[in-house]
Amino acid sequence: MDASDKKSGQIENNVNPYSRPSELRITDIRTTVDENHGERPAPIVRIDTNQGIVGYGQARNGSTKTYILMLKNRLLGENPCDVDRLFRRIKQFGGHGRQGGGVSAIEVALMDLAGKAYGVPVYQLLGGRFRDKIRCYCDTPWVADPTLMGSRLKERMQRGFTFLKMDLGIQLLAGISDAVVAPAGSLEQKNMMQPLRFVHLTDKGVDLMCRYVEEVRSVIGYEIPLALDHFGPIALESCIRLAQALDRYSLAWLEDMIPWQYTRQYVRLAESCNTPLCTGENIYLKEGFMELFQSQAISVAHPDLLCSGGIMETKKIGDLAQEHGICMVIHHNTSPIGAMASVHCAAATENFVALEMHAVDVDYWDNMVRGVAKPIVQNGYIPVPQGPGLGIELNEEEIRRHIDPGDPGYFEATPEWDNEYVSDALDLHARHV
Repeated sequence: MDASDKKSGQIENNVNPYSRPSELRITDIRTTVDENHGERPAPIVRIDTNQGIVGYGQARNGSTKTYILMLKNRLLGENPCDVDRLFRRIKQFGGHGRQGGGVSAIEVALMDLAGKAYGVPVYQLLGGRFRDKIRCYCDTPWVADPTLMGSRLKERMQRGFTFLKMDLGIQLLAGISDAVVAPAGSLEQKNMMQPLRFVHLTDKGVDLMCRYVEEVRSVIGYEIPLALDHFGPIALESCIRLAQALDRYSLAWLEDMIPWQYTRQYVRLAESCNTPLCTGENIYLKEGFMELFQSQAISVAHPDLLCSGGIMETKKIGDLAQEHGICMVIHHNTSPIGAMASVHCAAATENFVALEMHAVDVDYWDNMVRGVAKPIVQNGYIPVPQGPGLGIELNEEEIRRHIDPGDPGYFEATPEWDNEYVSDALDLHARHV
Protein backbone atom coordinates (compact mmCIF):
# COMPACT_ATOMS: atom_id res chain seq x y z
CA MET A 1 0.00 0.00 0.00
CA ASP A 2 1.51 3.35 -1.06
CA ALA A 3 1.22 6.55 0.93
CA SER A 4 -1.81 7.82 -0.99
CA ASP A 5 -3.70 4.52 -0.46
CA LYS A 6 -2.82 4.56 3.23
CA LYS A 7 -4.04 8.14 3.56
CA SER A 8 -7.24 7.25 1.69
CA GLY A 9 -7.83 4.32 4.03
CA GLN A 10 -7.36 6.54 7.08
CA ILE A 11 -9.91 9.00 5.73
CA GLU A 12 -12.37 6.20 5.01
CA ASN A 13 -12.00 4.87 8.54
CA ASN A 14 -12.79 8.29 9.95
CA VAL A 15 -15.92 8.85 7.86
CA ASN A 16 -19.09 8.94 9.93
CA PRO A 17 -20.91 5.73 8.99
CA TYR A 18 -24.24 7.52 9.48
CA SER A 19 -23.45 9.33 6.22
CA ARG A 20 -23.96 6.11 4.20
CA PRO A 21 -27.55 5.14 4.98
CA SER A 22 -28.03 3.68 1.51
CA GLU A 23 -25.37 1.08 2.34
CA LEU A 24 -26.73 0.21 5.77
CA ARG A 25 -27.62 -3.46 6.21
CA ILE A 26 -29.10 -5.55 9.04
CA THR A 27 -26.59 -8.12 10.27
CA ASP A 28 -28.21 -9.52 13.40
CA ILE A 29 -31.31 -9.37 15.59
CA ARG A 30 -31.04 -10.18 19.31
CA THR A 31 -33.26 -9.89 22.36
CA THR A 32 -33.31 -9.58 26.10
CA VAL A 33 -36.36 -9.59 28.37
CA ASP A 34 -37.03 -6.76 30.83
CA GLU A 35 -38.68 -7.85 34.09
CA ASN A 36 -40.75 -4.67 33.69
CA HIS A 37 -40.93 -3.34 37.29
CA GLY A 38 -43.01 -6.19 38.61
CA GLU A 39 -45.49 -6.18 35.73
CA ARG A 40 -45.49 -8.82 33.01
CA PRO A 41 -42.04 -9.03 31.33
CA ALA A 42 -41.46 -7.06 28.13
CA PRO A 43 -38.98 -8.24 25.46
CA ILE A 44 -36.42 -5.75 24.14
CA VAL A 45 -34.95 -6.13 20.64
CA ARG A 46 -31.61 -4.93 19.31
CA ILE A 47 -30.99 -4.75 15.58
CA ASP A 48 -27.31 -4.70 14.59
CA THR A 49 -25.92 -3.35 11.31
CA ASN A 50 -22.81 -3.47 9.17
CA GLN A 51 -21.96 0.13 10.10
CA GLY A 52 -21.87 -0.39 13.84
CA ILE A 53 -25.05 1.50 14.70
CA VAL A 54 -27.84 -0.36 16.44
CA GLY A 55 -31.56 0.17 16.87
CA TYR A 56 -33.67 -0.67 19.92
CA GLY A 57 -37.32 -1.57 20.18
CA GLN A 58 -39.63 -3.20 22.67
CA ALA A 59 -42.67 -5.47 22.61
CA ARG A 60 -45.78 -5.03 24.74
CA ASN A 61 -45.52 -6.36 28.28
CA GLY A 62 -46.68 -9.97 28.39
CA SER A 63 -45.48 -10.63 24.84
CA THR A 64 -42.71 -13.09 23.92
CA LYS A 65 -39.34 -12.77 22.20
CA THR A 66 -40.42 -15.59 19.87
CA TYR A 67 -42.69 -13.13 18.06
CA ILE A 68 -39.59 -11.02 17.41
CA LEU A 69 -37.06 -13.68 16.47
CA MET A 70 -39.37 -15.48 14.05
CA LEU A 71 -39.03 -12.41 11.82
CA LYS A 72 -35.22 -12.41 11.77
CA ASN A 73 -34.59 -14.32 8.56
CA ARG A 74 -36.97 -12.03 6.69
CA LEU A 75 -34.87 -9.00 7.64
CA LEU A 76 -31.20 -10.06 7.55
CA GLY A 77 -29.32 -8.24 4.81
CA GLU A 78 -32.04 -5.60 4.37
CA ASN A 79 -31.61 -1.84 4.68
CA PRO A 80 -33.33 -0.83 7.95
CA CYS A 81 -34.04 2.62 6.53
CA ASP A 82 -36.67 1.04 4.28
CA VAL A 83 -39.01 0.99 7.26
CA ASP A 84 -42.31 0.97 5.41
CA ARG A 85 -41.27 -1.69 2.92
CA LEU A 86 -39.99 -4.00 5.65
CA PHE A 87 -43.07 -3.36 7.80
CA ARG A 88 -45.31 -4.40 4.92
CA ARG A 89 -43.29 -7.58 4.60
CA ILE A 90 -43.64 -8.63 8.24
CA LYS A 91 -46.98 -7.19 9.37
CA GLN A 92 -48.83 -10.35 8.28
CA PHE A 93 -47.13 -12.14 11.20
CA GLY A 94 -48.72 -9.91 13.84
CA GLY A 95 -52.14 -10.05 15.42
CA HIS A 96 -54.30 -8.35 18.01
CA GLY A 97 -53.04 -8.12 21.59
CA ARG A 98 -49.60 -9.42 22.41
CA GLN A 99 -49.38 -11.18 19.05
CA GLY A 100 -48.58 -7.77 17.56
CA GLY A 101 -45.58 -7.38 19.87
CA GLY A 102 -42.93 -8.80 17.58
CA VAL A 103 -43.82 -6.74 14.50
CA SER A 104 -44.18 -3.62 16.64
CA ALA A 105 -40.83 -4.09 18.42
CA ILE A 106 -39.06 -4.56 15.09
CA GLU A 107 -40.71 -1.48 13.60
CA VAL A 108 -39.63 0.67 16.57
CA ALA A 109 -36.03 -0.57 16.22
CA LEU A 110 -36.08 0.14 12.47
CA MET A 111 -37.29 3.68 13.12
CA ASP A 112 -34.55 4.12 15.73
CA LEU A 113 -31.96 2.95 13.19
CA ALA A 114 -33.30 5.12 10.39
CA GLY A 115 -33.22 8.19 12.62
CA LYS A 116 -29.66 7.43 13.67
CA ALA A 117 -28.60 6.81 10.06
CA TYR A 118 -29.94 10.17 8.91
CA GLY A 119 -29.04 11.98 12.12
CA VAL A 120 -32.59 13.11 12.97
CA PRO A 121 -35.10 12.37 15.75
CA VAL A 122 -37.77 9.80 14.92
CA TYR A 123 -40.51 12.42 15.06
CA GLN A 124 -38.84 14.15 12.12
CA LEU A 125 -39.22 10.99 10.04
CA LEU A 126 -42.96 11.24 10.74
CA GLY A 127 -43.22 14.77 9.36
CA GLY A 128 -42.16 16.85 12.33
CA ARG A 129 -43.65 17.65 15.71
CA PHE A 130 -46.74 19.44 16.98
CA ARG A 131 -45.41 19.77 20.54
CA ASP A 132 -42.07 19.71 22.38
CA LYS A 133 -43.26 17.96 25.53
CA ILE A 134 -45.68 15.11 26.06
CA ARG A 135 -48.35 15.16 28.75
CA CYS A 136 -48.51 11.95 30.81
CA TYR A 137 -51.61 10.60 32.46
CA CYS A 138 -50.65 8.87 35.65
CA ASP A 139 -52.15 5.49 36.43
CA THR A 140 -52.16 4.68 40.14
CA PRO A 141 -52.47 1.30 41.95
CA TRP A 142 -55.99 0.69 43.22
CA VAL A 143 -56.96 0.45 46.89
CA ALA A 144 -60.40 -0.34 48.32
CA ASP A 145 -60.49 2.75 50.55
CA PRO A 146 -61.67 5.66 48.35
CA THR A 147 -60.24 8.31 50.68
CA LEU A 148 -56.81 6.68 50.49
CA MET A 149 -57.22 6.33 46.72
CA GLY A 150 -57.99 10.03 46.51
CA SER A 151 -54.91 10.82 48.59
CA ARG A 152 -52.73 8.77 46.25
CA LEU A 153 -54.08 10.64 43.26
CA LYS A 154 -53.66 13.96 45.06
CA GLU A 155 -49.99 13.12 45.58
CA ARG A 156 -49.67 12.63 41.81
CA MET A 157 -51.12 16.09 41.31
CA GLN A 158 -48.59 17.54 43.73
CA ARG A 159 -45.85 15.97 41.60
CA GLY A 160 -47.08 17.91 38.58
CA PHE A 161 -49.40 15.44 36.83
CA THR A 162 -52.39 17.13 35.22
CA PHE A 163 -54.21 13.98 34.08
CA LEU A 164 -55.08 10.91 36.20
CA LYS A 165 -56.53 7.43 35.85
CA MET A 166 -57.71 4.83 38.37
CA ASP A 167 -59.46 1.47 38.31
CA LEU A 168 -63.11 1.01 39.22
CA GLY A 169 -63.87 -2.68 38.91
CA ILE A 170 -66.36 -5.02 40.46
CA GLN A 171 -63.54 -6.17 42.75
CA LEU A 172 -64.83 -3.27 44.84
CA LEU A 173 -68.00 -5.32 45.40
CA ALA A 174 -66.29 -8.56 46.39
CA GLY A 175 -67.86 -10.06 49.50
CA ILE A 176 -70.73 -7.56 49.55
CA SER A 177 -74.14 -9.19 49.44
CA ASP A 178 -76.80 -8.16 46.92
CA ALA A 179 -74.38 -6.07 44.82
CA VAL A 180 -73.78 -8.43 41.89
CA VAL A 181 -76.12 -10.92 40.20
CA ALA A 182 -74.21 -13.66 38.37
CA PRO A 183 -74.38 -17.39 37.63
CA ALA A 184 -72.15 -19.45 39.92
CA GLY A 185 -68.56 -19.46 38.66
CA SER A 186 -69.09 -16.83 35.96
CA LEU A 187 -66.84 -14.26 37.66
CA GLU A 188 -63.96 -16.74 37.58
CA GLN A 189 -64.57 -17.82 33.95
CA LYS A 190 -61.41 -17.05 31.96
CA ASN A 191 -62.17 -18.31 28.46
CA MET A 192 -65.22 -16.24 27.63
CA MET A 193 -65.66 -12.62 26.57
CA GLN A 194 -66.78 -10.38 29.43
CA PRO A 195 -70.33 -9.50 28.26
CA LEU A 196 -71.11 -13.19 27.68
CA ARG A 197 -70.67 -14.19 31.32
CA PHE A 198 -74.07 -12.73 32.27
CA VAL A 199 -72.77 -10.66 35.20
CA HIS A 200 -75.11 -7.84 36.21
CA LEU A 201 -75.00 -5.10 38.83
CA THR A 202 -77.82 -4.39 41.25
CA ASP A 203 -78.86 -0.86 42.21
CA LYS A 204 -76.81 -1.38 45.36
CA GLY A 205 -73.74 -2.34 43.32
CA VAL A 206 -74.07 0.68 41.04
CA ASP A 207 -74.55 2.96 44.04
CA LEU A 208 -71.46 1.62 45.84
CA MET A 209 -69.27 2.14 42.77
CA CYS A 210 -70.58 5.66 42.34
CA ARG A 211 -70.00 6.48 45.99
CA TYR A 212 -66.36 5.38 45.56
CA VAL A 213 -65.86 7.81 42.68
CA GLU A 214 -67.66 10.58 44.57
CA GLU A 215 -65.32 10.16 47.53
CA VAL A 216 -62.26 10.27 45.28
CA ARG A 217 -63.58 13.39 43.55
CA SER A 218 -64.12 15.04 46.93
CA VAL A 219 -60.38 14.68 47.56
CA ILE A 220 -58.93 15.64 44.16
CA GLY A 221 -61.64 18.05 43.02
CA TYR A 222 -62.99 18.60 39.51
CA GLU A 223 -60.30 20.71 37.88
CA ILE A 224 -58.25 17.73 36.71
CA PRO A 225 -59.27 14.98 34.24
CA LEU A 226 -59.87 11.57 35.84
CA ALA A 227 -60.34 8.45 33.71
CA LEU A 228 -61.65 5.04 34.84
CA ASP A 229 -60.47 1.57 33.79
CA HIS A 230 -60.67 -2.18 34.61
CA PHE A 231 -64.39 -2.52 35.20
CA GLY A 232 -64.41 -6.31 35.00
CA PRO A 233 -66.79 -8.79 33.37
CA ILE A 234 -69.98 -6.72 33.40
CA ALA A 235 -72.75 -7.32 30.83
CA LEU A 236 -73.60 -4.49 28.44
CA GLU A 237 -76.91 -3.59 30.07
CA SER A 238 -75.23 -3.12 33.44
CA CYS A 239 -72.42 -1.15 31.78
CA ILE A 240 -75.10 1.19 30.45
CA ARG A 241 -76.66 1.64 33.90
CA LEU A 242 -73.26 2.23 35.50
CA ALA A 243 -72.12 4.65 32.79
CA GLN A 244 -75.30 6.70 33.15
CA ALA A 245 -74.83 6.86 36.92
CA LEU A 246 -71.19 7.95 36.50
CA ASP A 247 -72.02 10.81 34.12
CA ARG A 248 -72.40 13.22 37.05
CA TYR A 249 -68.68 12.96 37.91
CA SER A 250 -67.36 14.58 34.70
CA LEU A 251 -64.93 11.77 33.91
CA ALA A 252 -62.35 11.94 31.13
CA TRP A 253 -63.36 8.54 29.79
CA LEU A 254 -64.61 5.05 30.62
CA GLU A 255 -62.00 2.59 29.34
CA ASP A 256 -62.63 -0.90 27.94
CA MET A 257 -66.02 -1.35 29.57
CA ILE A 258 -66.64 -4.01 26.92
CA PRO A 259 -64.29 -5.76 24.46
CA TRP A 260 -63.27 -3.61 21.51
CA GLN A 261 -64.52 -6.22 19.04
CA TYR A 262 -68.19 -5.51 19.87
CA THR A 263 -68.67 -2.32 17.88
CA ARG A 264 -72.48 -2.33 18.00
CA GLN A 265 -72.40 -2.73 21.77
CA TYR A 266 -70.08 0.28 21.97
CA VAL A 267 -72.53 2.25 19.86
CA ARG A 268 -75.37 1.34 22.24
CA LEU A 269 -73.25 2.31 25.23
CA ALA A 270 -72.11 5.57 23.63
CA GLU A 271 -75.68 6.57 22.79
CA SER A 272 -76.81 5.88 26.37
CA CYS A 273 -74.38 8.07 28.32
CA ASN A 274 -72.55 11.39 28.12
CA THR A 275 -69.10 10.26 29.28
CA PRO A 276 -66.48 9.63 26.55
CA LEU A 277 -65.72 5.98 25.81
CA CYS A 278 -62.17 4.75 25.23
CA THR A 279 -60.70 1.52 23.87
CA GLY A 280 -57.92 0.22 21.64
CA GLU A 281 -54.90 -0.97 23.65
CA ASN A 282 -55.18 -4.48 22.15
CA ILE A 283 -55.98 -3.51 18.55
CA TYR A 284 -53.44 -4.32 15.83
CA LEU A 285 -53.07 -1.99 12.82
CA LYS A 286 -55.24 0.93 11.79
CA GLU A 287 -57.71 -1.40 10.07
CA GLY A 288 -58.65 -2.77 13.49
CA PHE A 289 -59.92 0.69 14.50
CA MET A 290 -61.83 1.41 11.31
CA GLU A 291 -65.28 0.12 12.30
CA LEU A 292 -65.11 1.81 15.71
CA PHE A 293 -64.25 5.12 14.05
CA GLN A 294 -66.78 4.90 11.25
CA SER A 295 -69.55 4.00 13.70
CA GLN A 296 -68.60 6.84 16.09
CA ALA A 297 -68.57 4.14 18.78
CA ILE A 298 -65.81 5.78 20.83
CA SER A 299 -64.55 9.27 21.56
CA VAL A 300 -60.99 8.30 22.52
CA ALA A 301 -58.70 5.94 20.59
CA HIS A 302 -56.19 4.22 22.87
CA PRO A 303 -53.55 2.26 20.93
CA ASP A 304 -50.43 0.76 22.49
CA LEU A 305 -47.80 1.19 19.81
CA LEU A 306 -45.83 -1.78 21.16
CA CYS A 307 -48.59 -4.04 19.85
CA SER A 308 -50.53 -1.84 17.40
CA GLY A 309 -47.83 -2.03 14.74
CA GLY A 310 -45.19 0.43 15.92
CA ILE A 311 -44.55 4.14 15.65
CA MET A 312 -45.58 4.95 12.09
CA GLU A 313 -48.68 2.76 12.21
CA THR A 314 -49.82 4.40 15.43
CA LYS A 315 -49.44 7.84 13.91
CA LYS A 316 -51.65 6.59 11.06
CA ILE A 317 -54.18 5.45 13.67
CA GLY A 318 -54.12 8.91 15.22
CA ASP A 319 -54.54 10.61 11.86
CA LEU A 320 -57.42 8.28 10.97
CA ALA A 321 -59.05 9.03 14.32
CA GLN A 322 -58.72 12.76 13.67
CA GLU A 323 -60.50 12.39 10.34
CA HIS A 324 -63.46 11.02 12.32
CA GLY A 325 -63.36 13.69 15.05
CA ILE A 326 -61.77 11.38 17.60
CA CYS A 327 -58.77 12.15 19.82
CA MET A 328 -55.94 9.76 20.71
CA VAL A 329 -54.25 8.79 23.95
CA ILE A 330 -51.44 6.22 24.00
CA HIS A 331 -51.38 3.20 26.28
CA HIS A 332 -47.95 2.22 27.64
CA ASN A 333 -46.48 0.10 30.42
CA THR A 334 -42.81 -0.79 29.74
CA SER A 335 -39.30 0.65 29.97
CA PRO A 336 -38.10 4.05 28.71
CA ILE A 337 -37.53 2.39 25.31
CA GLY A 338 -41.24 1.93 24.81
CA ALA A 339 -41.94 5.26 26.46
CA MET A 340 -39.65 7.18 24.08
CA ALA A 341 -41.11 5.42 21.06
CA SER A 342 -44.51 6.61 22.26
CA VAL A 343 -43.18 10.12 22.91
CA HIS A 344 -41.95 10.53 19.31
CA CYS A 345 -45.27 9.28 17.95
CA ALA A 346 -47.20 11.58 20.27
CA ALA A 347 -45.09 14.56 19.26
CA ALA A 348 -45.93 13.99 15.60
CA THR A 349 -49.69 13.36 16.01
CA GLU A 350 -51.90 16.43 16.13
CA ASN A 351 -54.90 14.99 18.01
CA PHE A 352 -52.81 13.38 20.76
CA VAL A 353 -53.91 14.08 24.34
CA ALA A 354 -51.85 12.10 26.87
CA LEU A 355 -49.46 9.15 27.31
CA GLU A 356 -49.98 6.54 30.03
CA MET A 357 -47.33 6.36 32.75
CA HIS A 358 -47.10 3.38 35.11
CA ALA A 359 -43.54 3.65 36.41
CA VAL A 360 -43.78 6.78 38.56
CA ASP A 361 -42.87 4.82 41.70
CA VAL A 362 -40.09 2.71 40.09
CA ASP A 363 -36.84 4.17 41.43
CA TYR A 364 -34.54 2.66 38.76
CA TRP A 365 -36.72 3.35 35.70
CA ASP A 366 -34.92 6.54 34.65
CA ASN A 367 -31.53 4.85 34.93
CA MET A 368 -32.30 2.22 32.27
CA VAL A 369 -31.30 4.62 29.48
CA ARG A 370 -28.82 7.39 28.77
CA GLY A 371 -28.97 10.41 26.49
CA VAL A 372 -32.02 12.22 27.85
CA ALA A 373 -32.56 14.68 30.68
CA LYS A 374 -33.39 13.20 34.08
CA PRO A 375 -35.87 12.81 35.53
CA ILE A 376 -37.51 11.61 32.33
CA VAL A 377 -40.94 12.73 33.54
CA GLN A 378 -40.76 16.40 34.55
CA ASN A 379 -43.83 17.92 36.24
CA GLY A 380 -46.09 15.45 34.49
CA TYR A 381 -44.51 15.83 31.03
CA ILE A 382 -41.75 14.09 29.06
CA PRO A 383 -39.60 16.47 26.98
CA VAL A 384 -39.30 15.24 23.38
CA PRO A 385 -35.71 14.01 22.81
CA GLN A 386 -33.69 15.85 20.16
CA GLY A 387 -31.02 13.22 19.58
CA PRO A 388 -31.04 10.96 16.51
CA GLY A 389 -33.45 8.04 16.46
CA LEU A 390 -35.28 7.54 19.73
CA GLY A 391 -32.66 9.79 21.35
CA ILE A 392 -31.57 7.18 23.91
CA GLU A 393 -28.96 4.48 24.43
CA LEU A 394 -29.25 1.63 26.92
CA ASN A 395 -27.54 1.63 30.29
CA GLU A 396 -26.28 -1.95 30.10
CA GLU A 397 -25.43 -2.22 33.77
CA GLU A 398 -28.93 -1.18 34.85
CA ILE A 399 -30.67 -3.29 32.21
CA ARG A 400 -28.72 -6.37 33.32
CA ARG A 401 -29.93 -5.81 36.88
CA HIS A 402 -33.53 -6.03 35.74
CA ILE A 403 -33.59 -8.87 33.26
CA ASP A 404 -36.46 -11.33 33.66
CA PRO A 405 -35.13 -14.19 35.85
CA GLY A 406 -37.02 -16.68 33.72
CA ASP A 407 -35.11 -15.55 30.60
CA PRO A 408 -31.74 -14.27 31.83
CA GLY A 409 -29.85 -13.83 28.53
CA TYR A 410 -28.60 -10.38 27.51
CA PHE A 411 -28.71 -9.95 23.72
CA GLU A 412 -27.26 -13.41 23.14
CA ALA A 413 -26.51 -14.58 19.59
CA THR A 414 -29.51 -16.20 17.87
CA PRO A 415 -28.10 -18.18 14.91
CA GLU A 416 -30.88 -20.76 15.27
CA TRP A 417 -33.29 -18.20 13.83
CA ASP A 418 -31.14 -17.22 10.84
CA ASN A 419 -32.66 -19.74 8.45
CA GLU A 420 -36.16 -20.21 9.85
CA TYR A 421 -38.33 -20.61 6.78
CA VAL A 422 -41.99 -20.78 5.86
CA SER A 423 -43.65 -20.27 2.51
CA ASP A 424 -45.39 -17.10 3.59
CA ALA A 425 -46.11 -15.44 0.24
CA LEU A 426 -49.62 -14.00 0.14
CA ASP A 427 -49.98 -14.51 -3.62
CA LEU A 428 -49.14 -18.23 -3.91
CA HIS A 429 -51.23 -18.90 -7.00
CA ALA A 430 -49.88 -15.92 -8.89
CA ARG A 431 -46.30 -16.83 -8.09
CA HIS A 432 -46.73 -20.61 -8.45
CA VAL A 433 -44.62 -21.20 -5.35
